[in-house]
Amino acid sequence: MRRAALGGVVGPVVFVLSWAGLGAAKDGYSPLHDPISDLAAVHASTRVFMTVAFVVFTLGLVGYAWALRSALTGPAWIAALTTGIATLGVAAFPLDHSSTVDSAHGVFAGIGYVTLAATALLAVTPLARLDRKPWAVGAAVAGGLSALALALTLTGSLHGFFQRSGLTAGDIWVVTSALAIRAGAWTPDASRAALPNSD
Repeated sequence: MRRAALGGVVGPVVFVLSWAGLGAAKDGYSPLHDPISDLAAVHASTRVFMTVAFVVFTLGLVGYAWALRSALTGPAWIAALTTGIATLGVAAFPLDHSSTVDSAHGVFAGIGYVTLAATALLAVTPLARLDRKPWAVGAAVAGGLSALALALTLTGSLHGFFQRSGLTAGDIWVVTSALAIRAGAWTPDASRAALPNSD
């Protein structure tokens, strides 16, 4: 479980470093206004590197979801797994291919946004029941900020900034919670003891 949780550290770190570095290096690209997916668009010079980052994030979230399922009761792990799968869909359907592919890309991106925020929010109640109140508060804050920022991407203003803010808030929760799992802060025995009627 603790080895699988490492994916929750590696995946988000590689993803964030990739879009930050590639975005800064790409001519004419604005991290404030342009979406991350533009870095993996069909004709983008950064396509290969950003696509690899998407795949690494997917693999990391799959491992993290497995660890989260063992460490914490409730459906948070399903949200994390869905985030990983949706990210793979984002990579598989790059922008600027066709209107159909672009639409599929948007669907997968939207699912990934929602489930990333949900990964933190769905951990709040199980953590509170485990008497891990600081962690529950952290999950609520991270999930709330992620959901708010990602909702603001729909306004059309500073799309890139709000997208990065929302994803980073969610990714910070994934990394910190993965480290908590690796440290044994949330043990399966403690979860079952706190929730004896939960599977």
